[in-house]
Amino acid sequence: MSSYPTKPTFAGDSEERIKRFLATASHDLQSPLRHIAMYAELLLDDLEETLDGEQLQSLRMIMEKAQTAQRLTKALMSLAGGTPQVTPEEVDLQALAENVWGELTDEAAVGEATLESNGLPSIRTDPALFGLVLLHLLTNALMYRSEAAPHVAIAAERAGTDWFIRISDNGAGIDPAYRERIFEPFWKLPKPGTVQGAGLGLTTAREFLTALGGDISLEHSDESGSRFVIRLPIA
Repeated sequence: MSSYPTKPTFAGDSEERIKRFLATASHDLQSPLRHIAMYAELLLDDLEETLDGEQLQSLRMIMEKAQTAQRLTKALMSLAGGTPQVTPEEVDLQALAENVWGELTDEAAVGEATLESNGLPSIRTDPALFGLVLLHLLTNALMYRSEAAPHVAIAAERAGTDWFIRISDNGAGIDPAYRERIFEPFWKLPKPGTVQGAGLGLTTAREFLTALGGDISLEHSDESGSRFVIRLPIA
């Protein structure tokens, strides 16, 4: 079984900047998200008898996504405060992975991208936090693609008291010079022609997994692609 490096300690200034960023963004998002969820619920109550099935499904989806975003922002605020709010429940990992993948490929319009994830187990974790971890990893797999159509494989195995979830892609790989930096805050893997983002995806993924009692590491990367491995406690 792979060994897992000790979580790196970042400079105090960077860590404080992350906390301020998470706290401010989460706080500012709470009010509009609350109103979106509230108005969607009101519309459902008022119009349920007049809408067709597809319209009802769309409205329910708006309400559910707003409620999920509310839970995420609350978790981010608690994470910034040093006391992460975790709500574990039984999660169908197969359904969660397919849902995250479907939303990403629809938004990015990459119809040729494929996901291989058959037979993933149910795990006990916080669905909102772990869903965000998957979102960051799958987003990177689509963004840092090679010339071939993106292909991502997710596999899970149980070993002792932990789940090990491996996410592999056929992307361009990560230069050895950068492999120690990819989890650093505000740093993003260079890619010509792309807009540089905040550089917090893998950083927050690791923080969320730490809150869930787990960890993440880059297990392998070369010109054929990369493989990340997530460790999560079974209980």
